[in-house]
This record gives sequence, C-alpha cells and structure tokens, in this order.
Amino acid sequence: MGYTDPSSSRDLLGNRTLFFIFICAFAVVTLLQQILYGRNYLKRGLQFSWQNGEELANWTGTFNFTDDGAVKSGSDTGTRYFEFYEGPLEYNSTKCLELRQDIIEVKVLSMVKQTELFDRWKSLQMCKWEMNVTEANLFKSTLSRCCNAPSFLFTTQKNTPLGTKLKYEVDTSGIFHINQEIFKMFPKDMPYHRSQFKRCAVVGNGGILKNSRCGREIDSADFVFRCNLPPISEKYFMDVGVKTDVVTVNPSIITERFHKLEKWRKPFYDVLQVYENASVLLPAFYNTRNTDVSIRVKYVLDDFESQQAVYYFHPQYLINVSRYWLGQGVRAKRVSTGLILVTAALELCEEVHLFGFWAFPMNPSGIFITHHYYDNVKPRPGFHAMPSEIFNFLHMHSKGILRVHTGTCS
Repeated sequence: MGYTDPSSSRDLLGNRTLFFIFICAFAVVTLLQQILYGRNYLKRGLQFSWQNGEELANWTGTFNFTDDGAVKSGSDTGTRYFEFYEGPLEYNSTKCLELRQDIIEVKVLSMVKQTELFDRWKSLQMCKWEMNVTEANLFKSTLSRCCNAPSFLFTTQKNTPLGTKLKYEVDTSGIFHINQEIFKMFPKDMPYHRSQFKRCAVVGNGGILKNSRCGREIDSADFVFRCNLPPISEKYFMDVGVKTDVVTVNPSIITERFHKLEKWRKPFYDVLQVYENASVLLPAFYNTRNTDVSIRVKYVLDDFESQQAVYYFHPQYLINVSRYWLGQGVRAKRVSTGLILVTAALELCEEVHLFGFWAFPMNPSGIFITHHYYDNVKPRPGFHAMPSEIFNFLHMHSKGILRVHTGTCS
C-alpha cells in the first residue's frame, strides 16, 4: 500500500477551498455590479426616483406607454418601460416637474445627443399633460402682437381693400394689384375669431402617425387642420381620422399632379371631395408662380358648384410668422406649413393638440419610421428646419402651451 503525505492532502483541500471562495466572491461582486448598474440605468435613463416610497416592484418584463401615459405590456426590445404604478403621474408632481425641466433646460438642440433627447421625452410620457393657462396665455399674447391670425391669417376684403398693391412674401419686388375680380374672391372678414374653438387638432403627415390609432382622438377635436392634401382613406383613417375643417394645398402639388389645372379639372375636384366641406387654404401670394394656379382652384370649385370655401394666406402674416420663429431658432429658407398652422391654431383655439409632428428617422423608442405615414419620400434638403420646429414643440409641450402626441392613443 502506498504512503500518502497528510500535509499534501491538506494543501490540496486548502487550494480547492480557496478556489471555491474566489469563485463565490467573483460571482457576488459581478451580481452587485449588475444591481448597481441597473439602478443607475433606471435612474438615469428613465429619470425615476428611488425616494418617497416610489421603489420599483414586481418587474415582469418590458412595457410601453400609451399616449395618455397609461402602461401596456409588450415585447418590443426597443422599449425600456416597466410596470411600477397604477396610472400616469400627476402633472404637478415633483417627479413630473423634474421631467419637464429636463426638456426645458435644453436650450439648443445641439446641446444633447438625439438619443438623450429621446430618453428625456420618453420619460416625460409617464406624466399627465395639462394646459398651463398662464404660460399658454403669455405665448398667445406674444403671437397676437407679432402675427394676429384672427385678423391677418387670410387675405380678406377688410385687410386687403380693392386696389391694394399686395407685396409677395418671397418675391418682395413683385406686386399683385387687387382688382375687382380677385377682390370678390376674398371673404369680407376673417371667418374665425380669437379662441373660437375649445380643442383643436393640427395633423402633420409624419410617419410617427402610422399604427398610432389616433384617428378617433383626432376626430373628437372641435376643429381639425390638415396639411397638403394628405390621404385619409379607409387604409389610414384608424391612425389619422377623417374630420377636416381646413386643409392646405401646396401649389406644387397642383402643378405636378394636376397639370396646373390647365387640362382636366375633375380629378382635382374629386380629391377635394374626400375632405367634404373643409375649407381649402393656399399660399397664392407666396411668390409670383403660385398666384395663377391658386386662383384656378377657386374657379374649379365654382365650376362644380362646390360649397367648399377657398382662402389665401395673407403674405404679411407669413412674413411675420417666419420672423417670429427665426427669433426662436428656426433658421430655414421657409417654415413648414405645419408650423404656420400650429401658430394660427394657438390664437384661434383654447387648447391645441399636435399629431404627426416628428422630424427624426426614428421614433422616441429608436425604431426606424417612414418620413410620412403614407410614403417615405424625403423633402428637399435644407428647405425646412424640421428638427428645430419639433424641438420648439417639445419645449412648448413641457411648458403646458400645447400637447404633442407621439405615442399610441388609447
């Protein structure tokens, strides 16, 4: 029988014990790091407080917010929301004040990365939105002094008398003489007055609207603005609704799709009938090229005995709106039609809700979306400053001036 040194056995047992202790210690340290990282991640990424009894409990997977702040379950790996409360947090709660300030403190879009802005915006969705009457009235007062939509949004017989030499918005050297024929096309006065409508929806055409199921909420508004003849057929109505009170028409659409109305006119008339009795709004006096084709729209509707009204933006209103937003950091060759409509709605409506306004290739959860809800055709680069416009809207939402909807509607 061989001889075994007792000291060798003890050394081997000791080495194994030390190795086991080392493995256990490494596992504990790794676990602690993951727990601490998870806490910091939640606190940083979701702006969630661990104080005042708001601890997380019952983690059950990934969750997503509906547009009104409610939580729904989901398996989308792009979301980082979770179940931790019964419903949306109150507007004036300490946490919501902090989350709104996280947006407001970003004075310039370039101050933060796009992903950081998205994270802050997503975090804010856990809060109810309420209109801040003081902030909203202050903003509307500023718009009244600079732009005055209730008096100058459209050219009217009151603000543009017979014989006026009307200056174009862009072709400032050009002048259009208001003769009797054109003068009769103008309404006697603005058809809308200040704060006439309780709740308005301004509907942009952004891809953020796709699968939003916001159609019913849009249609529940007292007044609905839409931009540039967007499709509202059965294919889209669940997301975008159908109600339309004012729809704008870019003259370039008439030129490219309807041959300047110089040939067949019924196809254009049929498109307008989709919007039923909505008023049609055109920038006839933006530049000299727009005038003739915009005036033909009035002739077409008269020829078909349509009841739809045709209005034209007052060029001075467009100039004033552009100047105002330039002062807010929107530097572009031209502000978008959507921004013009939002500016007008803030004076004509008590409460303004925006749908389909998002200027980024990804939604707030980082998922790629199409440029429009109906196609992925990009605009001319450098013509509009859409990210700056949306950035201003997010600020206004955080201040309670208007509400921006970017999620699904309940």
